[in-house]
Amino acid sequence: MTGNNPQRLEDKVAIITGAGGGIGGATARLFLDLGASVMLTDRDAPKLDEAAHRLSSDRCTTAVADSSDDAAMAGVVDSTLDRFGKLDIMVANAGTEGVLKPVDQLSHDEFEQVLRVNVLGVWVAIKLAARHMKSSGSGAIVALSSVAGAVGFPGMAAYSASKHAVFGLVKTAAIELAPSNIRVNAVAPGPIDNRMMQSLGEQLGCGDPHGFRTFVESRVPMGRYGTNEEIAQLVAFLASDAASYCSGGLYLADGAYVAA
Repeated sequence: MTGNNPQRLEDKVAIITGAGGGIGGATARLFLDLGASVMLTDRDAPKLDEAAHRLSSDRCTTAVADSSDDAAMAGVVDSTLDRFGKLDIMVANAGTEGVLKPVDQLSHDEFEQVLRVNVLGVWVAIKLAARHMKSSGSGAIVALSSVAGAVGFPGMAAYSASKHAVFGLVKTAAIELAPSNIRVNAVAPGPIDNRMMQSLGEQLGCGDPHGFRTFVESRVPMGRYGTNEEIAQLVAFLASDAASYCSGGLYLADGAYVAA
């Protein structure tokens, strides 16, 4: 009976980049629970191994790769096809907050490193997934943007620029790939209770990360940080057949932060 539920992912095969992180790991767990097979990839081998150990599933495999490396990611796609025979879903989740400084204090290397991971990595994922999905006549691509892809934040010039760029890539790819029945969407998390928000608190909190969290939560109408699992639920919906008419969108999961 559950196989007829369009929100299920039975017989779907997904690649998840940045799978060693909180949102990537939660998405992998949910995809497995919904019936998918998953290829987990991350440039951090120990974190990737930990994620795979926690999942402990024969429908899960791993490949170490830098998401912005075209050749390495092409190898991940090839390995996915060798193991599972197809590719239905690409989740371009890998990202970094980078060094947070005022715009006039960032170095060229600091700015470029964030763009390389957050923009080039998403472009590579979309490009490689699209090439295979075109031949199969369908597919779903979900990229992780951020509320910083909708509004600006002091001290986050590189990150905000990169996440705005993700939505530009998604909108263009959605138009180009629609004739091939490939849907492309972006998820924009707000403050999420994970490593990245801890890093933001340490870098922007003036030595008081707890105070930073209290301040951020006071700006969120729902009054709290979100969870990795809540973002995974939105990613899974957009990857599923239940979202069959959704493409080219930026889907906020931010406790009404941007609306306030």
